[in-house]
Amino acid sequence: MRTTFDELIALDRPLLADGATGTNFFEMGLGPGEPPELWNLEQPQKVTALHQAFVDAGADIILTNTFGCNRYRLALHGNGDRTYEIARRAAELAGDVAARADHPVLVAGSVGPTGELIQPLGTMSEDDAFDAFREEAEGLRDGGADVAWIETKSAAEEMRAAARAAIAVGLPYSVTGSFDTAGRTMMGLAPADLAGVFADLPVQPVAIGANCGVGASDLLVAVQEIQHPTARIIAKSNCGIPQFQGTEIVYSGDPLLMAQYATLAVDSGASIIGGCCGTSPEHLAEMKRALDAHQRGTAPSIETIVETIGPLTNTPAQALPTPRERRPRRTR
Repeated sequence: MRTTFDELIALDRPLLADGATGTNFFEMGLGPGEPPELWNLEQPQKVTALHQAFVDAGADIILTNTFGCNRYRLALHGNGDRTYEIARRAAELAGDVAARADHPVLVAGSVGPTGELIQPLGTMSEDDAFDAFREEAEGLRDGGADVAWIETKSAAEEMRAAARAAIAVGLPYSVTGSFDTAGRTMMGLAPADLAGVFADLPVQPVAIGANCGVGASDLLVAVQEIQHPTARIIAKSNCGIPQFQGTEIVYSGDPLLMAQYATLAVDSGASIIGGCCGTSPEHLAEMKRALDAHQRGTAPSIETIVETIGPLTNTPAQALPTPRERRPRRTR
């Protein structure tokens, strides 16, 4: 059955978001370099099957197959003018699965990065990004998405552009960053500074947090640093640590590790927990069982996280000097 964000929150329990899209589609036949977004039009039965598998595993929130559904990413494959069409269809496919579910399911419209750099590092302005994200958000809204799920962002300007686009089309929104570079995003944003990105916007996010990254341990540390006066906290980690095996990337996490991560995420302050790259429906089902049996406890220490989940890849952001502190002293 379809639901809204407010109705889900009223259940007063940890909410389970879904797992990976791309890595599961590879298992279903998606070819290297093939954009998964086109499957909404060309292979809708496979898109629907993955949504259904996550719902069957217990997901309360499913993300549309629109991570790269913006004019910049789609233009790489000659489809830059089809953003609205693809986004709308993706939301409709997810909505059909949610409507048939035997429990309340929220459809979240995935809004991934453009892949471009914001000025002055690149050529894209924040307003350019806003225009691209608004086009996508309109398609998601018209297809029936309940919330814009802005994810895997690195630049604060791109986060704001996507949030402004969601506000402009009347969608509530959530935002997660990928804190995968020395405890910060690639563009230097620390987890503790995430909430401030949206402080002056007329509508605040309904949820903020962390996704993707370099492993569950690092993500849990980042989640503990994220606070917002009204928004819920999201934890959506990769399934362990990505590792190369030959030419393929595999993820080290098994269902038990992801179940342990899920309960530690709740203790770390998250109320929306899911999986990112490498997370299958089987992983998610084990996470659901663990969450249903868990009572929220105190926030785990870094030592406990490492002992339970595995070593950190990066130094936590709060342990690093600020950019000003890192600036070398002038010498005469």
